[in-house]
Amino acid sequence: MEDRLKEECGVFGVYNHPEASALVALGLHALQHRGQEACGINSFDGKNFYLIKRRGLVGDNFTDPKIIDQLKGHTAIGHNRYSTTGAPLIRNIQPFFADLHTGGLGIAHNGNLTNAISIREKMVKEGAIFQSTSDTETLVQLIAKSKRSKTIDKIIDAVFQVQGGYALTIMTNKKLVGIRDPFGIRPLVLGKLKDSYILSSETCALDIIGANFIREIDNGEIIIIDKNGVESIKPFPKVKSRPCVFEYVYFSRPDSIVGGKAVHQYRKKLGEELAKEVKIDADIVSAVPDSGIPAAIGYSNQSKIPYDMGIIRNHYVGRTFIEPTQQIRQLGVKLKHNANKEIIKNKKLILVDDSIVRGTTSKKIVDMLYSAGAKEIHLCISSPPIKYPDYYGIDTPNIEDLIAANNSVEEIRKSIGVDSLQFLSIDGLYRALGYDKRDNNNPQFTDHCFTGEYPVQPLDQLNQLEKNNQLSLLSNVRL
Repeated sequence: MEDRLKEECGVFGVYNHPEASALVALGLHALQHRGQEACGINSFDGKNFYLIKRRGLVGDNFTDPKIIDQLKGHTAIGHNRYSTTGAPLIRNIQPFFADLHTGGLGIAHNGNLTNAISIREKMVKEGAIFQSTSDTETLVQLIAKSKRSKTIDKIIDAVFQVQGGYALTIMTNKKLVGIRDPFGIRPLVLGKLKDSYILSSETCALDIIGANFIREIDNGEIIIIDKNGVESIKPFPKVKSRPCVFEYVYFSRPDSIVGGKAVHQYRKKLGEELAKEVKIDADIVSAVPDSGIPAAIGYSNQSKIPYDMGIIRNHYVGRTFIEPTQQIRQLGVKLKHNANKEIIKNKKLILVDDSIVRGTTSKKIVDMLYSAGAKEIHLCISSPPIKYPDYYGIDTPNIEDLIAANNSVEEIRKSIGVDSLQFLSIDGLYRALGYDKRDNNNPQFTDHCFTGEYPVQPLDQLNQLEKNNQLSLLSNVRL
C-alpha cells in the first residue's frame, strides 16, 4: 500500500465558450495532482449531450483532437478521479449523466457524502436502480426523484438531503451550477475568460487557460451561471466556514491561491513555525520531495541552517512503470527517490516532510539516507500527527493503520529509526495559517485528522464501525 494520503478529486467546468471541452481538458491537466486514476468530460452543444470517460491520465486520453471534436458544445464539465467511495470501475468514473424529465443533467463531484449509503439503501428498497457504487449517483437519484418542477430547485432539494464534504459542478441544458458544502470543506473557485465563466477546484487550472480568478465560492453557496450572468444563492443555514486543512498542508498545488495567498507561502510558514518549535544542531536542511520542499525552505530560512537537495526524486515513475517482481520490489523507495550522496555524507541532516501516514515509506527513506552516509537524521514533520481517518473525500487508511493513532512519538521514532522525530503542534499549524487555534472568533479549519473534531457526523462510517464492533476505535472523537 502506498504510504501517502491519496488525492481527492478535481472538477472543472466551462460555460459559453466555443472550445469548452478543450479548455476543460487543459483544466483537468492542471488538476491532475488531485486524481490520476480516471478522467472524463461531459459537454452540451445546445441540443445534445456528449460524454467520454476513460481510465488513466488526462494527457493519455484527451490530447487527441479527434477525441475533443467528439465533445461538441459551448458548455462542458470535467472530472479527475481518485476513488474514495466506490470501486475503481469504469461505471464509477465521472462526470455522471442522466436524462431527467426536465432535461439532461451532468454532474462532477469532489468529496464524499457521509450519508450516501444510508440514502442509497432506502432508495433501493423503494425500487431505485443504481448503475454504479459511487456516492455521487445517490445525489443524481435524489435530483431525479425530487418533486420540484424546476431543475435548479430539484438540485437544491437534493443537496439538502446529503451530508459531508463536497464541491459540485452540474451542467444542465441551460445552466452551469457550482455548489460548495455548508462548511466549505472541499474547495471550489470561480473564474472568467472573456465572456466565459469557469468553475474549478483550484486557481492553478484557471491559469493554464488564461482565465482570471474572480473569487472562491463561499461555504454553503450555490453559483448559477446562465445567459443572464452569475447568480449566487445561499440556501443553507449559516455556519462557520471550515475548509480542509490538508488543502494547505498537502493537496493543493503550490501555485494555487487559497484564502488570498499562494499555497507555497503557507507551506513555507509551516516550516518556519516548525523551526521556532524545534531547535536542532544540524549541518543541512533537506526535504522529502516534492511535498516537503516548501516547509524545508521555511525551516532553513528561520533556523539559518542551509537548505540543500539531499534527496532527488524521479518524476517519471508512474504506477504502471513495470510489473514488479520480488527483486524490483526490494528496490522499494529508490524507484522514486535517491539519496544525493555528496550532499549528505557525514552530515547531520534535518529531513522535512509534510506528514507521516503509515510510516513505511519514511523508514525506507531514512534507511536509504543512512546507507548513503548520513551521520544523523532528524525527521521534522510540518503538520501534527495524523490520528484519525478522513470521511470527506481524502482516502486515508483505517484508524488501525495510522501509525500515530496507535503509537507514541517516541515509538514512531524508534520504528522509523531516526535520531529524533518532531511534529508541528496544532497551535503552530494555526499560527502558520494566520489564525489562533484558541480564538473561537477566527475561522476554524476541518482538522479532524489531527484533533478528532469532525464538523459533519460520518453517519455511514459510524454505522459500519458499529456493525463490526469497532466503535471503540473512535472513542476520543468529538462529533
